Amino acid sequence: MKQQNLKTLLAFGAIYIIWGSTYLAIRYAVETIPPLMMIGIRSLTAGLILYVLSRFKSKEKIKGENILPLFTLGAMFFLVGHGLLAWAQQYVPSGMAAVLVSAEPLWIIGIEWFFLKDTRVKLRGILGLFLGFGGIVYLIVSTTAGTTSTNDFLAFALIVAGTLSWGGGAVYARVANVPKSPMLSSGLELIFGGTLVLITSFIIGEPSQFHVSQVTLKSFFGLLYLIIFGSVIAFSAYIWLLGHTSATRISTHTYVNPVIAVFLGWLIANEQITTALLVATVIIIISVYLVLYDHYLDRKNKLSEVLKIDSFNPETTPKSGKKVK
Repeated sequence: MKQQNLKTLLAFGAIYIIWGSTYLAIRYAVETIPPLMMIGIRSLTAGLILYVLSRFKSKEKIKGENILPLFTLGAMFFLVGHGLLAWAQQYVPSGMAAVLVSAEPLWIIGIEWFFLKDTRVKLRGILGLFLGFGGIVYLIVSTTAGTTSTNDFLAFALIVAGTLSWGGGAVYARVANVPKSPMLSSGLELIFGGTLVLITSFIIGEPSQFHVSQVTLKSFFGLLYLIIFGSVIAFSAYIWLLGHTSATRISTHTYVNPVIAVFLGWLIANEQITTALLVATVIIIISVYLVLYDHYLDRKNKLSEVLKIDSFNPETTPKSGKKVK
């Protein structure tokens, strides 16, 4: 096997398996570590590591106009996105949380379609959007129908809200004025986001109810796994893949992550695999496929139109593309 193919295989393995396993790691971490404190420590530590690594790979410096966009993205991704997910996983099984988060591409395409107006969603995509949202509603209703705890329903709602925030951040990141180096930008977003999460943790009083002696080895290693594997290794693999393969291939992790999460939750944490969970998983995965495939065809058609227009441009020659003098 060629070295390049081996690197690609390992990188896909990282975003498939590691990202799929982070939901179980979060569940273990929040058992004895307050959720926002845990996410704050994870984000800040991982951000500092990525920032230091970025200094070896790029000499780009952060500018004053980069601060607000990085701050905003850090808040959307880590304070709201990861923060709400961590809090909710005190009440929601890891596999179920992963299935809800897997609908993130639906929010991204929906936001681009509704607000940016630069994404054309056809019948296949519209069907996928409605199917995905129906799957989310079905999973929440069928799971919370027999419970009287308000925390259960709130946890599901917060996961959806966090995923929406992450999707909004992903769309904003397309136009945000951030450093060109992906590792530098991501490191700073993690640092800003982690700082915001820790400040919020102090405001709501998490530290006053926490003592280091109460942290179990399971929670400690869960947090360590999230920092090293979830935020540094898997994210670095993701950044590498962006420069070596298509975004369509990379997006396949959306289908694999919930399957990995549900399987690990069942195998290791004895989480139940209910009929509602299986049905919702299938519905959401199919819906994400429909939406992403529709998006892929839209981008392909736009590229074809651009090439077609360029081929009829009288100022260019068909072969060289240079201006005719």
